[in-house]
Amino acid sequence: MREPGPSTEGSGSAPRPQPQIPGARNDNARDAEPETIATYLRLRGLAPGTRRARRRRRANDDENQPFTAGRDPRGLGDIVQSLTREQGWEPQLAQHDLVREWAVVAGEQTAQHTTPVGLSDGTLIIQCDSTAWATQLTLMRSALLTSIVTSYPAAGIKALRFTGPDVPSWKWGPRAIPGRGPRDTYG
Repeated sequence: MREPGPSTEGSGSAPRPQPQIPGARNDNARDAEPETIATYLRLRGLAPGTRRARRRRRANDDENQPFTAGRDPRGLGDIVQSLTREQGWEPQLAQHDLVREWAVVAGEQTAQHTTPVGLSDGTLIIQCDSTAWATQLTLMRSALLTSIVTSYPAAGIKALRFTGPDVPSWKWGPRAIPGRGPRDTYG
């Protein structure tokens, strides 16, 4: 039985020398280079066949590391809070929370006689049941504003304006003429 090995066409024949191509480098020519030049070319990456495919290491992002900070499970409330902060929704949500929780912020008795109706340029407009309530809350403005700012700082409330109950207006549009208004209307 023959052992597998290099096949030779003729028995006892020596390998044929490769033809020399002028200007081309082959292994025999490399062997003839001094070791210092071969090392220099290999280190610079200029020697043919010595450049190996290098694996590029990805940047160390903690997102894909299993036991690093930030990989712990988070609650849904924390995720929603970070989303609202990133999207810039905090002021609007704080303003809506203020209106929804008006009874807690202003007090039960005050909330029965007042309703927040608008917000413009940091001024919260509050409509009261009567002018007496509007006058009384105007005197308590600083205490109520302090309560609002401490409870909802992200709402951006800077001032309070109290209005009385709605009364009918005799101005019927943008082209109303200023004057004394109706006089003998109620007979």
